Amino acid sequence: MKRFDFKIIWIVLLMLTGALPVSVAQQPPSDEAAEKIKALQMQYLAKKLDLSPEEAQKFWPVYQNYTREVETLIAERHSKRQQDKVSGGDPDDIARRNMDNDLGYEKKMFDIRSRYTNEFQRVLPARKAGAVFKSEREFRTIMINHLNNQRLNRMNQGANFRRRQ
Repeated sequence: MKRFDFKIIWIVLLMLTGALPVSVAQQPPSDEAAEKIKALQMQYLAKKLDLSPEEAQKFWPVYQNYTREVETLIAERHSKRQQDKVSGGDPDDIARRNMDNDLGYEKKMFDIRSRYTNEFQRVLPARKAGAVFKSEREFRTIMINHLNNQRLNRMNQGANFRRRQ
């Protein structure tokens, strides 16, 4: 099983190298890059959860509803943060508002995850339903590590270029 996980990770990393151009690593992903990442995530989850065709047919619509809700919540959080930056005001008031907003965000995220834990159990066996969030975290960790490695490689290449000059 460990060898299989290692193979998946390498495949994902190799595919991502082409999916995320070096020049836009600091910018939000383009729609095309975001779609590639979503496709890779779906492949990763399908492999990790070992979905049968029947399970996949039931699972993916529920999972897509879940991700839509999470993305909406994240976008709302981002929008509130942007509004606070633009509006200015007393830094303590902004900090207080951010703490309240963060707590509200965490509660809403918890509510979404709780609701979808039940939904996933409705369409998948318990062992697979229980692995959904864990597999998502694993995928995010792989992505973050890959992006950090890319950034470090770029920084090292830039440092090597400057030394040659």
